[in-house]
Amino acid sequence: MNYILGIDFGGGASKATLLSADGKIVAANIVEYPTAYPAPGYAEQNPLDWYEATRENIAATITKSGIKASDIAVVALDAATHTAVLCDKDFNVIRPSIYWTDSRSTDEVAYLKREWGDFIYERVLHKPDTIWTLPQLMWVKKHQPEVWSKVDKIMFAKDFVRHMLCGDYVTDYIEAEGSMMFDYTTLKWSPELCGLLEFPIEKLPTIVKPNDFVGKITSAAARDTGLCEGTPVICGTTDTVMEVFAAGAVKKGQMTLKLATAGRICVITDKAYPDKNLINYSHIADWLWYPGTATKSCASSLRWYRDTFGGDYKAIDEAAASLPVGSDGLMFHPYLNGELTPYADPKLCASFVGVRANHKKAHFDRAVLEGVAMSMLDCKRALEAIGIEHDDTATIIGGGASSPLWRQIVSDVLGFKLVQRHDSDSSFGTAMFAGVAAGIFSDYESALDICTEVKSFTEPNFDNTEKYAKLYERYKAVHDALAPIYDEI
Repeated sequence: MNYILGIDFGGGASKATLLSADGKIVAANIVEYPTAYPAPGYAEQNPLDWYEATRENIAATITKSGIKASDIAVVALDAATHTAVLCDKDFNVIRPSIYWTDSRSTDEVAYLKREWGDFIYERVLHKPDTIWTLPQLMWVKKHQPEVWSKVDKIMFAKDFVRHMLCGDYVTDYIEAEGSMMFDYTTLKWSPELCGLLEFPIEKLPTIVKPNDFVGKITSAAARDTGLCEGTPVICGTTDTVMEVFAAGAVKKGQMTLKLATAGRICVITDKAYPDKNLINYSHIADWLWYPGTATKSCASSLRWYRDTFGGDYKAIDEAAASLPVGSDGLMFHPYLNGELTPYADPKLCASFVGVRANHKKAHFDRAVLEGVAMSMLDCKRALEAIGIEHDDTATIIGGGASSPLWRQIVSDVLGFKLVQRHDSDSSFGTAMFAGVAAGIFSDYESALDICTEVKSFTEPNFDNTEKYAKLYERYKAVHDALAPIYDEI
């Protein structure tokens, strides 16, 4: 039997999933890696940590499965987009990668808005923000000229790891859309935007399709990982579209709701929707898009809370479940790294508001879950304001979906019915995607039919929806009151 290996690189961990031709997950493994915060608003990761996680994940997955490495027919990778890897001419990493949650490039963003805003909006479909690669690289060029002078290759997270596996130098067009250096009207690197970096276009990676075969496992990578030399590797693409696919969203109107490092609501459409509140990306299915709204710190807010104040996720859930809607007046705004929809404001800060002497840790536990859900309501209302048609049910994805309480809170706040599938993470979607590319599955819909099944449904309690709607007005008022203060900070 043929097997397929999909590997994902998320905000804090890499996951490998080994899938069989009959749609069963044979083995999976997760390896965490750190994010460094060297200054307020900064967030960086070491690309070599991703490769070390890859080595460990692949070896562990093969061992757990008990299969022969020679039975693995194809390998594919995905990762969070916007994350550039700066290398010298020999592909040595020059500096840590600026992660997409980093907000240091505010001055560069202001310049781009002032001088290039209309051009970027027309060619990239987005307005400048610190999440995009271009302003991040402009920051490096300006503040670390000794580093920039050594840059000969610009890669992206999954592409760097794949280069380590098979020696290629390419990226896919969906990944390129996340760089703010790619012109969607020509489907090529933009000479004008790349010119802002004074970086030769010919030194950027070749742009290919996500399902193109781009290389084979090298002898060195085979020794590192336990894979067989010569195993085919496809390009792969971004983590969000792989989650969208894994969730079964391949038709117009279908919707996904993501509780991961970032939170997103994405709707499948037949065109892009340029708007300041949306992030537009092409779907892997031809002629479709998945425009989405986003909250910057979603599950990462809960992880920060856990790591800072102690406890574990199960204990946080159990304590939070004992409290009523609204956490007895305590409210959390999840702006740990600024916010995207609807503010696009990197200067916003997180806050707990309404603390009284009667509040215990459990109140803070629930407030974090509710605060993120309120931010997702911001996202929903932005979609409604644009008029994008969608189903009244969303498939919930991401690590936060594993919490029954959080699913219920989100369902209540948004008024959506939520569907959870047994497997819907990016590595699973990437494995299915690679299986289609290799001909193991005939097309995307047949891959979903073979490999996926529903795990649970969450129905909204509309009484709670009404309560949260009233609390949401206070949530918005707190933002409006504090935003000028955060701008000064």
